[in-house]
Amino acid sequence: MSLRKSGLQREVLALYRRALTMVRSKPPETRPKFLLFVRYTFHTNASKVPPRNVSAIEHLLRKGKRQIEMYEDAAVKDCWVSGDMLAWEKAWKTSTG
Repeated sequence: MSLRKSGLQREVLALYRRALTMVRSKPPETRPKFLLFVRYTFHTNASKVPPRNVSAIEHLLRKGKRQIEMYEDAAVKDCWVSGDMLAWEKAWKTSTG
């Protein structure tokens, strides 16, 4: 039996799905960078904000929506990936590996 999700949880999941859809709209050679950016951003924000801090989550949702709107623009073909993101990805892959 699955638990019902709150409205805020549904909004976060919808934003994540929208971000993944945005990744699929990018050129194939840059998709891994966009995917890493999305995964890293969601994971780090989720680990920094307590689930009961509704105002912080709402702020991150608004910020994320604006950011995804910017990246959804067809003129955006690439994104910057930091060293921290690459290190996180390497650690994440070895832990889930």
